[in-house]
Amino acid sequence: MSLGDQIAKNLPYLRRYARALTGSQATGDAFVRATLEAALADEQLKSSLEGGRVPLYRAFNKVWSSAYMDVPDSEGDTGREGAAQDRLKSITPLNRQALLLTTLEDFSVDQAAEIMELEGDQVERLVQEAVGEIDRESATSVLIIEDEPLISMQLEDLVTSLGHEVCGTAATRTQAQEVVAEKTPGLVLADIQLADGSSGLDAVDDILAIDSVPVIFITAYPERLLTGDRPEPTYLVTKPFQEQTVRAAISQALFFGSSRPLG
Repeated sequence: MSLGDQIAKNLPYLRRYARALTGSQATGDAFVRATLEAALADEQLKSSLEGGRVPLYRAFNKVWSSAYMDVPDSEGDTGREGAAQDRLKSITPLNRQALLLTTLEDFSVDQAAEIMELEGDQVERLVQEAVGEIDRESATSVLIIEDEPLISMQLEDLVTSLGHEVCGTAATRTQAQEVVAEKTPGLVLADIQLADGSSGLDAVDDILAIDSVPVIFITAYPERLLTGDRPEPTYLVTKPFQEQTVRAAISQALFFGSSRPLG
């Protein structure tokens, strides 16, 4: 496989990680683009990318670590985009990064340490710090849009264990509309394919037409949303999921306040 093909294979997931880290598609893509430009300008860095996913994320980390306080501006920033960039400036980047690498991106502690150029025990401490931050977060109400009863119950248990309230569950777009008619949630966890053939994407669009609410998509078909052809969800978890992955995504979504696609 050529280097270009290797990078192309891993690029959608690096973009997912960058969005989750920055809270914004525009800002995340700007850092990914800067990473690729740096690789093109440096033959040694470019050749290191032959090693696959870990060196690609390590190259991204170098760009992120050197410039995260200088967030690229986008023309015509929306209020959500500006809020995400303001929040980014106060982020504790190392512990959030360690948590996302070991949960959302499913790297081992050793791999995360290589990416962050730290020792393994340092990464473990950073992850624990991030978990501690999650435990101190304010509670919110959560709508779960999921047509598999066992998965819906698992998500309910997870959400309540984090101190949040489940304001409703829905297996179809219509049921989601009924829940939101009674109360606008502070966070939405949504699958893509729903029980009656309706779309979780449409259900979320209905909600976002009412208010800007953080959304995390949890799906067995992430490739349908990682095309680069349209604004993509900021937070995307792949099924089957680990509970700590959803926990980390919830933390980032609430940290930035809104995960409506920003582009």
